[in-house]
Amino acid sequence: MSNTRDDDLGAALDALYATLLDRKTADPSKSYAASLYAKGLDAILKKIGEESAETLIAAKNGTRPELVHEMVDVIYHLFVLMAREGIHPADLAVELKRRAGRSGLEEKAVRVK
Repeated sequence: MSNTRDDDLGAALDALYATLLDRKTADPSKSYAASLYAKGLDAILKKIGEESAETLIAAKNGTRPELVHEMVDVIYHLFVLMAREGIHPADLAVELKRRAGRSGLEEKAVRVK
């Protein structure tokens, strides 16, 4: 059975990741993601920073739809970085499952400094 729900985050993220992998070899003049890949890591990181700042502003001063929009922009650019670095969404799922049921304070305490 195919899952076609519009609110299935996992399916949406998998589709985004697949698209971004395809865009790695696309014409930078015809694809925003391809243009970021062509500009390199620093350009991708800059966009993540910009979109993160816009998310903070939207959280403080914006409406819920604006905040959702900015959060998706951050996720999009993080996924561009993930595709560039060969990090699959499943890698994130594994890490989230590893942390599940564990206190955030406990998690921070065991990190290597």
